[in-house]
Order: sequence, then C-alpha cells, then structure tokens
Amino acid sequence: MQILRRSPCCWGIKSLSDGSASQSGTVIPHGRDGRATLRGTDMGYKVAIIGATGNVGREMLNVLAEREFPVDEIFALASRRSVGIEVTFGEKTLKCQNLETFDFSKVDFALMSAGGAVSKEWSPKIGATGCIVIDNSSAWRYDVDVPLIVPEVNAEVLVEYMARNNRKNIIANPNCSTAQMVVALKPLHDAARIKRVVVSTYQSVSGAGKEAMDELWAQTKGKYVPGQEVEPKKFPKQIAFNCIPQIDVFMEDGYTKEEWKMLAETKKILDPKIKVTATCVRVPVFVGHSESVNVEFERQMTVAEARSILREAPGIMVVDKRETGGYVTPVEAAGEFATYVSRIREDATVENGLAMWIVSDNLLKGAALNTVQIAETLVNRKLLAKAA
Repeated sequence: MQILRRSPCCWGIKSLSDGSASQSGTVIPHGRDGRATLRGTDMGYKVAIIGATGNVGREMLNVLAEREFPVDEIFALASRRSVGIEVTFGEKTLKCQNLETFDFSKVDFALMSAGGAVSKEWSPKIGATGCIVIDNSSAWRYDVDVPLIVPEVNAEVLVEYMARNNRKNIIANPNCSTAQMVVALKPLHDAARIKRVVVSTYQSVSGAGKEAMDELWAQTKGKYVPGQEVEPKKFPKQIAFNCIPQIDVFMEDGYTKEEWKMLAETKKILDPKIKVTATCVRVPVFVGHSESVNVEFERQMTVAEARSILREAPGIMVVDKRETGGYVTPVEAAGEFATYVSRIREDATVENGLAMWIVSDNLLKGAALNTVQIAETLVNRKLLAKAA
C-alpha cells in the first residue's frame, strides 16, 4: 500500500488506478521544479499567526513554509504571558509578540487559532484594519455574514464575499471532523445528490489541545507505573484505553455540540437540504480523526463509480484494497496533507446507499492546512489587495 508523503505540492492530490499520485485542482499548480507555486504572486504577503505557540499555530507556520506560501514578512503572536517564546518558520526562529499591542494594518492575513473567546474579541478589530482574518475557532462559523470555507468544496463563495464593500474581513475554518468529511462528500454529491449522511467519528485527543495529549500520555504511563496514576481533568472520563462518546457539551435534544456542528456546517458548506446525524467519540489516538460514513443518494451510486469519482477529486487519496491492511488508519494519515478514503462498499439496508471510511490529520486538513489553503485561494484568484 502506497501512502502519499507530505510535501509542499500536495494541493489537489488524487489517487490513480495504479496507486500512484498526481495533482488536480487549480489553486496550486506545479512549478517546473515540482514545487507548489502561486500564479501572479510577484510580491510576497505579510502574515500574522495568532496563537502561534499552540498545536495548530505551530502547524500553520510549518504548512506556510512547506507549501512555500509567498510570505514577505511573518509575525508570531500570542497572549501576554507567551511573549518572547520562540517558534520556527522554515529555518527562521520567530519570537512571539503581544497580540494586544500589534498593528494589524501592516499585514494582509491574520491566521487565527487562539480559541473562540479571543476570536470574538479580536477578529472584528483586526478585520476593521483591512486585514483578512482566517479563523480556526467556532466563533464565526454560523454567522450568516461570514463564509465557512473548505477550498475543495466551496471556494467560489470567496469571490462573492470579497466583492462586498461591507464585509467583516473574517473567513471561518470549519470543525476538523466536518472538513475531512465534506472534502470526500462534495464530488459524490455533485454526481448523485446526497439525501442523508450518518457519521460516527473517532476523534484524536489533539483536537482538544496540548493538555489533552499530555493527559493521554500521562494516563497511559500511569497504568504501568504504580503511583503515577492520573485522574481525568481535560476529559470527563479516563481517555487512556477508553472511548468517550462525548465531545463538547450536551444540548437539550441529547446531541453534543460537536455533533450539532457537523450537521450545521455540512449544510452551510455543502447543501442545506442534506440530512445529517452524527455520533462523535473521543478515542485514545494522538493525531488523526477517523470517520465511518454512511451516505444515501438520490440515485444509484455503484462502488466502482464512487471510487472513480474520488480518485479524480482534489485533496483525496483512495486507498481501498479489499485485503488485510488495505486501508488507511490515523497512524498513516498523521503528518499528511491528504484526506484518505477506504472501505468503500454498498449499504444494502437502504436504497442507493454507500458506506466508507474517511481518515485525515485533524491538525492539518482539519485546521492548519485548510486555513492556509483559504489564503492560497484568495491569492491565486487575486481577490486580495496587499497591505501598504
């Protein structure tokens, strides 16, 4: 089984019938040296990373460097207590500056991964300076005046948004579990129109932050070292060697907020007519979200047709061999840019149904990578005027 390795030119990955990889999509075409390039970018952009010391903030810096985003200047920003902490951008070392005193009028992009409360306070202020905020929190996803974007799915929304005179200059990044699912559903929906989706997620602890990863590590060690047992703090129950069917708070209807997010975001990004029900589960995996997805279409979609469509779709790698190990797990997906689809099969319990297994690195496609891809789309389509 061939796994596509992470590289600067992974936009629009698709799997060919022989298992090799090629490029599709228009946002990042190949340069002659095989590296990712951006059309019409003779000058660089000024970029600020807000929340640069966190898991996603550090990945944003990595992704910008690996994909060779046209950066003229880059700034690492954080809270007052993190000022002076060093982070890396390619071969450079950056010292974090104070978010509260930074002048955003001098930057083009603010890539935000500092939590909903910080985004609610600061994104409007930053947007008012003319800087484009691409926010990774849930603060703006459901605002009717803020686009929720996955570039492989609804990049065209940005054209209309950037043409507005009264825009907020805020663009929202979806929930990590939603992002990877809609990348896979979009080409299938275009071909056969999806009526209903039933999804169960197996979400890694990195989606809950560094403290969650530390808790899994400490609890795992504590099971083998007497006297080092660790009680749950970040999670409602022990996460080591366990599965927790709760992510975020419970709502009145019995669903959790995470499950509601998948419903609401899929409708906003893909199609408001699609019915979605989700069960979201936290599992003892450090990086990589997995999803068991059942899809009901308006017309028959064969397994062969679905495979063929997905192999040509941007951002997707199909690894679907009906043999032991012929599928992708979070271990292989961690650190990779692609969204992987495996275990494609007919669901005989409903008319026009398919089941599949979708896996992706939640810190990348579910967060940092998608954020950078949004910025790339704005640059490539020449939708943004550079800051003075």
